[in-house]
Amino acid sequence: MPGPLDLSGHVVLVTGGARGVGRGIATSFLEAGASVVICGRHEPESPPAGGGRTATFMSADVRDAEQVDALLDAVVERFGRLDVAVNNAGGSPPADSATAPARFSTSIVSLNLLAALFVAQAANAVMQHQAEGGLIINIGSVSGMRPSPSTAAYGAAKAGLINLTETLAVEWGPKVRVNLVTAGMVRTEQSHLWYGGEEGIAAVGRTVPAGRIAEPGDIGDACVLLATPLARYVSGANLAVHGGGERPAFLTASQGDINQVKG
Repeated sequence: MPGPLDLSGHVVLVTGGARGVGRGIATSFLEAGASVVICGRHEPESPPAGGGRTATFMSADVRDAEQVDALLDAVVERFGRLDVAVNNAGGSPPADSATAPARFSTSIVSLNLLAALFVAQAANAVMQHQAEGGLIINIGSVSGMRPSPSTAAYGAAKAGLINLTETLAVEWGPKVRVNLVTAGMVRTEQSHLWYGGEEGIAAVGRTVPAGRIAEPGDIGDACVLLATPLARYVSGANLAVHGGGERPAFLTASQGDINQVKG
């Protein structure tokens, strides 16, 4: 008998699912038994695979609402339904907040906030007509919950994603649940741009209570949990998957030992 973490028969869409965090999410759903569709502007040479299945790629620029509508139509035409939509596409290169061009900032907000709204709207239109409803998961970032130096537009967009999640959960329930997974630092193909080589990644990981930065599968497994009956009453929630957060700077700067302080 299938267990509560078995998602066989479920159809899942993961935007930006070809690499990085998105690839980890797609793989986790495949391993849980789901059929997975990934989308992006460029088809990957090697799509995610797991559980004896391979993800299906469909081309779409999620910043374009018309392309998003066509994407959802194609998913439903091929699979007959959509159970989970994961808004993972996003990211930002570093940029000086004082001089970042308007076109750059507009593009970052469009990808990290508006695209999630477009996909959510299209997914909701499908899910509201399904007996079982559906689930939308937005992938946030700790940058949306604390200062985001060198990525101001990105941090602001991710902060907006928190409110978007809460608002849509109120409007679209009970048929459609909407949740946010706030990711902490994650090892991806671009980790070296922020942390340096393996030595730098390990050093940064030691600042996290869990003792390491996340792997993409850590975020993927959290998404799978939200898609199971175990999370059936969870909606409008912000699930922080950050290994305990980041060590406050004052602890490093101070001379005392916080472990010796008794209140």
